[in-house]
Amino acid sequence: MKLNIIAFALACGLLWGIGLFLFTWWAIAFDGASGEATLIGRLYRGYTISPRGSVIGIAWALLDGLIGGTIFAWLYNLLVGRL
Repeated sequence: MKLNIIAFALACGLLWGIGLFLFTWWAIAFDGASGEATLIGRLYRGYTISPRGSVIGIAWALLDGLIGGTIFAWLYNLLVGRL
């Protein structure tokens, strides 16, 4: 059974983007907006624990999830075809 590459990539992008967005707001709710650099902020330029950073983070995470999901589904389909 092969994966639909577009659907899988979109699902990965949405899951990672919404997950990072919700995590950011969770951190804001308990610790407040800090604006400090985080580990994810080092990878995603402009991302901070702030309302503005959550919007920047969802954009980066959506793009990252799309690319990662596309690569994963393509490799999966390639390997499944050989079995």
